[in-house]
Amino acid sequence: MTAEIKITAGSSIEQLPNDPQTLKQMVLTLLEQIDDLNGRLYYLKRQLFGKQSEKLDPAQRLLFENLYDQVKAKIDQQKLSKAPTVKKRKNANHHGRNALPQDLPREVIEIEPPDEEKICPVCHKEKERIGSEETEKLEYVPASFYVKKYVRYKFACKACESHVSIGELPPMVIDKGIPGEGLLAHIITSKYGDHLPLNRLEGILQRHGVKITVSTMCDWVGKSVDLLAPLVKRMRARILQSPLINNACESALKKAILHRKNSYFFKTPNGARVGDLYMSLIYTCELNGVNPFDYLTELQKHANELSSHPSHWMPWNYCQTLQEADVTRSQTCHTS
Repeated sequence: MTAEIKITAGSSIEQLPNDPQTLKQMVLTLLEQIDDLNGRLYYLKRQLFGKQSEKLDPAQRLLFENLYDQVKAKIDQQKLSKAPTVKKRKNANHHGRNALPQDLPREVIEIEPPDEEKICPVCHKEKERIGSEETEKLEYVPASFYVKKYVRYKFACKACESHVSIGELPPMVIDKGIPGEGLLAHIITSKYGDHLPLNRLEGILQRHGVKITVSTMCDWVGKSVDLLAPLVKRMRARILQSPLINNACESALKKAILHRKNSYFFKTPNGARVGDLYMSLIYTCELNGVNPFDYLTELQKHANELSSHPSHWMPWNYCQTLQEADVTRSQTCHTS
């Protein structure tokens, strides 16, 4: 009786049978075993990482013998070796886009798994939070309007029934009109910075329930020029002393041409002067990395200081002027 030879992965080629039929049967047996193991592994993964509804019956673990315990021990070891971290989810369609500005306000929406998925399907213990994934979407809320209501209280001497005193209004570019600093800055920036014709801006305002005609906006824009003219005069003097780089000049000219095209040319010499002044200010803001809307708003809020010291309120130094004013105001409050 010949001894039975056990064929394993360590067997030599000489130990393999020469009979083709036997070899074919061995191949089929091996393939069947591989399919069986793959099926078990797939099922095990679903129990470990699948939904709560796919619970694993403890009796079913016997089907996997030691495989289940080995895989689970490996996973537990990996979890313990890693400290909880906050992962930012990578989008497959990201294509290298820039991160959203950090100074934008954020609405945080926290999402947790359902309560039933917070229980381990294996040991039935409560799961612990190990991290999070963050997904950011840029949202937009249409521009909103609000009304500033100045209430100036009056005081008088009751005994004399005279000598009435009343709080003084802050300086306003349009004394007898309704526009505040922000609205004027928005109109000017939209027309001369974004090249948006006033008739389109009129339609945009109407969608917000605000009716302001083109002629009214033209009047406001014209009246605002006197406040800003000294700034442009000093800017031009500085340019003559130290001419701009050619590329910067070409860029400014392209924007001016685009604005002229959208405005169908200036209809009057005064219109040309107004457009020239505002575009000079706005493009200078852009060259200095300054938001023209913020700049024009602050100029109106500090109209008195601007009239007294125009050189302190140029696009490249007005932020420093504001900071110095805040420091002085703070020191005065502490002293008093």
